[in-house]
Amino acid sequence: MKKSLLQAARSAYQPKLPKGLQGSVRAVEGKETQSVGNQEEIKALFPNTYGMPLVEFVPGEGTSDKRLNVGIILSGGQAPGGHNVICGLFDGIKRLNKENKLYGFLMGPGGLVDHQYMELTEELIDEYRNTGGFDMIGSGRTKLETVEQFEKGREILQQLNITALVIIGGDDSNTNACVLAEYYAAKKYGIQVVGCPKTIDGDLKNEQIETSFGFDTATKTYAELIGNIERDCNSARKYWHFIKLMGRSASHIALECALQTQPNICLISEEIEQEDKTLNAIVEEIAGVVARRAAAGMGYGTVLIPEGLIEFIPSIGRLIQELNDLLALHGDDYRDLEPQAQRVYIMEHLSAENAATFGTLPEGVARQLSLDRDPHGNVQVSLIETEKLISDMVAAKLEEWKNKGKYTGKFAALHHFFGYEGRCAAPSNFDADYCYALGQSAAQLIFNDKTGYMAIVKNTTKPTDEWKAGGVPITMMMNMERRNGVMKPVIRKALVDLDGKPFKTLVANREKWAAETCYIYPGPIQYWGPTSVCDQPTKTLQLEQE
Repeated sequence: MKKSLLQAARSAYQPKLPKGLQGSVRAVEGKETQSVGNQEEIKALFPNTYGMPLVEFVPGEGTSDKRLNVGIILSGGQAPGGHNVICGLFDGIKRLNKENKLYGFLMGPGGLVDHQYMELTEELIDEYRNTGGFDMIGSGRTKLETVEQFEKGREILQQLNITALVIIGGDDSNTNACVLAEYYAAKKYGIQVVGCPKTIDGDLKNEQIETSFGFDTATKTYAELIGNIERDCNSARKYWHFIKLMGRSASHIALECALQTQPNICLISEEIEQEDKTLNAIVEEIAGVVARRAAAGMGYGTVLIPEGLIEFIPSIGRLIQELNDLLALHGDDYRDLEPQAQRVYIMEHLSAENAATFGTLPEGVARQLSLDRDPHGNVQVSLIETEKLISDMVAAKLEEWKNKGKYTGKFAALHHFFGYEGRCAAPSNFDADYCYALGQSAAQLIFNDKTGYMAIVKNTTKPTDEWKAGGVPITMMMNMERRNGVMKPVIRKALVDLDGKPFKTLVANREKWAAETCYIYPGPIQYWGPTSVCDQPTKTLQLEQE
């Protein structure tokens, strides 16, 4: 692989490790755990992996030459730092015994089922240290959920003498990892399964997982782009920029980017849901800010919009839930119909309230809400141009006010969607260190015969030496939720905490940011220089850990 000058220099960076992982390691077990909800149901579904203790790794004594082969899978969307998890795992198992081998299953969980794999050698690993992307072995969204898949996976794992499998993924992927761990434990196959918390969306976090990897790099990448737009906005002074940001299930990215760049408006889906706001109410609020700024001679501004906003507007959320159930039950009848017949079919099968909501939506949005779901049964909200929908409705509202003499300014909108731009960026120092430590933690979980665990690293606002590495039973994070019309055990998603310091900081400042031009221009991620510049965690993490 030909490297850029930055990549070549970056490959020499040696990620820093917590003290507990720097030399000989000892595992310290805490108290037994229970799931965050539906304890009896989760316990019944996971009798072999429920109630296990938390684990922390601390400096130990002695060495081990334990012999083992390990497999690794990248699952779901890309996130900066994934390669460093693999590098940390590789170095961790090689430190135990140089004969240990690491196999990568290609293109996600499907590689396990289809027996597509490669051995990850030191030469290959060295090519990918501190790089972005998942291109070392590729990723995919195949769900591991059937006995047939589990058994096909077992065949290749036993053929390669692999006794432990590491799955790097988000909440859905780690839920599947937990199901797989339980199945292999119940069958006494002698195959451990360990997860690692990945998602740039930031919604895989809780008391044990302070942040998911990739969130730091992705938000800093987006913040640079937003800052560039804000500077252009403040230079031309004639456009309103509507910027949609990744984050289907939670608004963590939008909130973090707002704290870094101080836009005029940042919508938070969770707040909109709690306040039961309608789409028209949201539009009126934005139009009001536009009008007030125009009256003050500022006919320009920036608006941040979470990708999943549509699902959080309560009336539309209720519609989507019924659509999910309808398509899960009658999708085969529906898919073969012509578009207009599909619309009629949906209107006839929805409740009166949801049919009324569906009927008021612009045709394009209604169409997107009724299309096929993603592999997890979710609406593909990234396909809905929410930023254009909202700006068009703001323009219509301002035109209505202009006709009534309530608005005299000009309104010109530009649109942006930042998603893929942040998923494969070269990891920040924080993510490079954090991911490498997660990989090393996964190696130690395997060495200590743990299965059904997720590797964790805590205390991450402190210097790296003071970080605390360990593992948490995946069942501890689970509850029962409705998916595709059926109640299933899943890891509970972490939404923006409306009582938390990050959100309250936004609330305390947003009137000022709306009325004035308070933009901050973060600039690009810095890899070399003062620690105060290069190694800082996100604003969200700093505020949460104060």
